[in-house]
Parts: sequence; C-alpha cells; structure tokens
Amino acid sequence: MPPKGRIIWVAGPAVRADGMMGAKMYETVYVGEERLIGEIIKLTGDIAFIQVYENTSGLKPGEPVVATGLPLSVSLGPGMIGSVYDGVQRPLDRIAETTGSGFIKRGVQVEPLPRGKKWRFKPVVKKGDEVGPGDIIGTVQETPLIETKIMVPPDYKPGKLTEIAPEGDYTVEDVIGEVESKEGRQELRLYHRWPVRRARPFKGRLNPEVPLITGMRVIDTYFPMAKGGTGCIPGAFGTGKTVTLHSLAKWSDTKVIFHIGCGERGNEEAEVLTKFPELTDPSTGRPLMERTVLIANTSNMPVAAREASIYTGVTMAEFFRDMGYDVLLVADSTSRWAEALREISGRLEEMPAEEGYPSYLASRLAEFYERAGRVTVLGKPDRIGSVTLVGAVSPPGGDFTEPVTTHTMRFIRTFWALDANLAYTRHYPAINWITSYSAYVDTVSRWWHENVGNDWLNVRYDTYRILQREEELMELVRLLGPEALPDEEKLILDAARMIREGFLQQNAYDEVDAYCPPQKQYKLLRLLLRFHHLAEEALHRGVPLKEIRSLQVISKIMRAKYEVRNEELHRIDEIVQEVERQFSELTAKAVSPL
Repeated sequence: MPPKGRIIWVAGPAVRADGMMGAKMYETVYVGEERLIGEIIKLTGDIAFIQVYENTSGLKPGEPVVATGLPLSVSLGPGMIGSVYDGVQRPLDRIAETTGSGFIKRGVQVEPLPRGKKWRFKPVVKKGDEVGPGDIIGTVQETPLIETKIMVPPDYKPGKLTEIAPEGDYTVEDVIGEVESKEGRQELRLYHRWPVRRARPFKGRLNPEVPLITGMRVIDTYFPMAKGGTGCIPGAFGTGKTVTLHSLAKWSDTKVIFHIGCGERGNEEAEVLTKFPELTDPSTGRPLMERTVLIANTSNMPVAAREASIYTGVTMAEFFRDMGYDVLLVADSTSRWAEALREISGRLEEMPAEEGYPSYLASRLAEFYERAGRVTVLGKPDRIGSVTLVGAVSPPGGDFTEPVTTHTMRFIRTFWALDANLAYTRHYPAINWITSYSAYVDTVSRWWHENVGNDWLNVRYDTYRILQREEELMELVRLLGPEALPDEEKLILDAARMIREGFLQQNAYDEVDAYCPPQKQYKLLRLLLRFHHLAEEALHRGVPLKEIRSLQVISKIMRAKYEVRNEELHRIDEIVQEVERQFSELTAKAVSPL
C-alpha cells in the first residue's frame, strides 16, 4: 500500500508531510482535500518534501497526502499531435471544456489523451511473431502529416505475440495485443506511460552529420545546427528570440515540432497559441498544428509545473524520435525554468549558489540537453531518429555572464547570440556573427559539399573572414574616421556591408525571403564573394573605388535575396554573368590608352 501522510508545513509551492515512510524520490502524490498533484523531491526519515504543481493557496497543516507509488509520467500515444498541454501534460482545451475558460481550477484531473476517441489501427505484425522493446506492431494515421507508430514499450520484456487485434477502430484503453514472455503476459495498448525524468533508451548514438535546415541564412551557413544537436538563443528583451524560435519551428526540416512556453508572459504565450494554429506547413500546405505539440506554462502558473515542463516536453519528443522521426523542441525560455528551480530551492531552505540559483543548476541543465541526439532507436525495423533541443535564454540586461547563460554554454554546441544593437538598427535576425559560434560546421560540411557545392566550406570561410576584418577595421574608423583607410580596406568595408545587408539580414514576413533553401544560400554567397574578388582585382588595375561603388549591378545583388524566387535560382547565375561583364568593361576602360 502506498503511504499516507499529512501536511505539517506549507511555503508557496513547497509542502512538507510526515508519515511518508516507504515513499520514493520523484514519486507522484495527491496533496490536500482537493488532491492537488505533487512530486516528492526530498526525503528525510518519514518526512517528504513535495513540490506541488498547482496553486497551494488555502492549503493547511493536517490535510492528507496520498502517495501513488508511481513517478511523474506522461501518456504517449495517439492524440498528442495538435494538443496544448500545461507543464504536467494536462490538456488545456479539455480543461476549459470541463471547468470553463479563465484560470484553471485546482484539483482538475483530465486525461492527457482522449479516452473515448477511436483510432484506426493497422497491424504490421501477426500472431506468433517474436517482438521486443521498441518493435513496431502497427500504425495509426493520427493527422494527415503524422503516422503514429504503435511500439512495444521500452520496459517490456521480449516474447511471443500471442494476440494481435485486426485492423479496426480502437480507443487508447483497448487491449490490442498480448506478449508472452518468461515473466508472464504483458498487454499492449495504443498508448503507454513513461517517467519524465528518465531518458528513453536507444541502441546507439550517431555523429551529428546531417544539418538541420532552417531556411535562415545566418544560421544554416555561418552557425549551422545538426539534427540531434543542442543550441541556445540568448538575448535581451526585444532582440527577437520569440520570432526566431517561431521561424525555426515553421521552416525547419523536421517531422514533429514541440514548443514549450516555459514561464513566459501570458500575453506572449497567448500569441503563440493563437498564431500557431493559423500557420501553414510550407512543405505540404496543411496546417502546421498537424505536426506540432504546444506546452504552455506561463509566468502566472505554478512554478513547480514550470520546472517539470521541459522534462514533459522532451519525453514526448523522445517518443516520436523512437518512431524514426526528426523532432525539434524549442524551449522559451530556460531562464524562467531556472528561476522556478531557484524559487523551489529557496522554499526548501537549501544553500544558494551564485545569484541565488541552487548549486545543482548546472547538472539539471546537463540532464536536459544530454537528451538530445541522433540515434539508432530500439526495435524492428531498423530506424534512425533525432531530437534537436534549442533553448532561449533571457539574461537580465543582456548580460551573458550570468549563471544560466554561462552554464548553458557548457552543454550546447551552437550559440546564437542575439545583439540588442543589431535589433535596434532593425537588423533581423539579430544574431551577432562575431560572438556566435557553432561546433557543427566541420561535421555538416560533408553534407553541404555533396548536396550543394563542393567548395561550400571555403566560400563560408572567405566571406566570414571579410566580416571579421570589418570588425577590426571599425575600431580604426571609430578613432580616425573612414577617410583614414586606404581604398583596399574601404573595399573590405563595402563588401562586409553587402554581406550583412544582402545575405545576413532576412525578413521573416516576406513571402520570398522568409525561407532561403541551401542552394540559394550558396549561390547568393558565391555571388557576393565573386563581386568582392573582381572588385579587388579592378582596384589593383587602377580602377577608382568610386567607379566600383557606382556599378549598377550592386543594387541587383542586394535585391536578389527577395527578388529571386526559390525556384528561379538560374537568375543568380545571370547576375554573376552581369557582374563579370560590368567589371570587364570597367577594367578595359581603366587600362585603355587615352
């Protein structure tokens, strides 16, 4: 029998209960007369420290605490896609149907997956087959974009399939099969449960060699993300974190998207909840919500559920990874999640570390980011899936030296630093190309060379060196003025400006410029580099800089990013030919005798 205790102390979301001998760490409990959901986070003798995932106002000593014997878990099966959950996988839309709109009432318990809805199950195995953990036994077409694979749960023992349901309509509670193992019979349903704090197992981890194509030039070309990789987007208020995350969610070449609103303001999260259902999947024209799951835990919701929300999200993401899908999870923001950790730690009277955060902040961040990866998953048939994790960080005042940002940088391999100065000058995405970095450049370069251009890495390095040289020269310009520079260095400043405005800047709301495919990115960058090389050559042959600056083709180069449609890339080749022709005429004029 699970232990029953009583409340002896309440402080915000933290509750202390005695009489809990036999309870386990991270066990789910029901707290108080209203049976509020909580989780044991500390045990001392028979006293349990519990974080409650709901508002504890009015809770008083003496009320009962009942342990469930189970850890905090999520339900994994058909019905997740298109849902909007809170931090502990309670569907907000069905809660609204039950209790009405407005704030969520305490003690409301709604099943994460619709229990009465029937799904069309198609078996892919037959009676008598040997099955094991992760094996696919059938499919359910959950939405027009997502086919949910019904798998043997990872914690089941291998055995013989003694029963399998024929093709038909079943609820998630119906038994659709039985496995006979050495330890007895195990029933199979369309769903199973899994603890959120335990990573789902897999066969082996693969190298991050396949890029996650986002359609954002500054990311894909200069600071690429690999499928199964980790990254963060730190930036001060107003620098464009939310829009960047929305662009990632909409345009990334992944199968399933998870968006976790972790402690963000209610009005911002409301915008996400209203905008996402209106978005169209660019590759199919279907609604984007047909492959999206939203988790909303706003700043006015209980902080304990905010702490659990990222584990809830990443566990559901691993479920779709195990089907062989590429999954993108964006968390906005991990700073608010860390603040929830800090508040709960303070309620438990733990010794604070830097800036009041608990000493285990770094290990909790590591636990989250290490669940990313591109892996060979369990079961038959063989399949590869990935979970890519991107967390937004909101450092106070844009200070990247604060604890959450510095600890996050230890565990991620892509750092997209948003710059307030770029945002104020309307340069979006406001990713600073000097302070950002990616450790995936070399690993994904093979894909770019095989699929886009065999000199991609050299083109990237050459143009990036121009941007770095501009940063050095701007120090001299600030001291002495631009006229103090020789023409060769003025030309570098011109080339860097063209790269910034003609390549790095991108309009997320423009029909053409919102998404730039890899082939177009490569051609645009080669066009800019070709112009720079020809300009340098012309300058050395005596062509005045002012004549180079007055070339008419420059305006065509700058407009190419939004005038050349993604299916008309041959027009970029025509601009290259025009550049070469105009420089040829300019050089011939400069060297011709008077």
